[in-house]
Amino acid sequence: MKSICSSLRLEFKYMIKVLFVCHGNICRSTMAESLFTHIVTQRGLASKFEIASAGTSSEEIGNPVHHGTQSKLKEKGVAVVSHRAVQMKKSDIDYYDHIIAMDTANIINIERIVGFKSEKVAKLLSFAGSSDDVADPWYTGDFETTFKDIKMGLEGFLSTLKFLG
Repeated sequence: MKSICSSLRLEFKYMIKVLFVCHGNICRSTMAESLFTHIVTQRGLASKFEIASAGTSSEEIGNPVHHGTQSKLKEKGVAVVSHRAVQMKKSDIDYYDHIIAMDTANIINIERIVGFKSEKVAKLLSFAGSSDDVADPWYTGDFETTFKDIKMGLEGFLSTLKFLG
């Protein structure tokens, strides 16, 4: 019995590393990073996660979170994480446990960056039982729908993690 309890404690000490990815890393992936941080903090799980975001392109490197994303998160009572856009690196595939893309094009670009397909990479809405993409509000201007889709995907993702029971 003692060894089972010890191994369970070790399992709970493990930090789950999650990287959210979109095209530019100023709208969707930063919204997911901020909202996921908010959700796990509210549930007392923040110490169990390392959460970050990145883009597949270099277009926005160094730019802050998009003003529309900031506005929507503030409207929903979610703190915006301190962030400047970064581009995903090949080494991220080894570092992170989960790389969660916002759309199919992101997955194709992730595979191009890392050089292969990986079971670590998934599309966010797949965790909500959907094959849909999270629409890019940079083009749609619809940050509300993006927020709802991201929240639904994040809830689905959390439900897949075994230690949460």
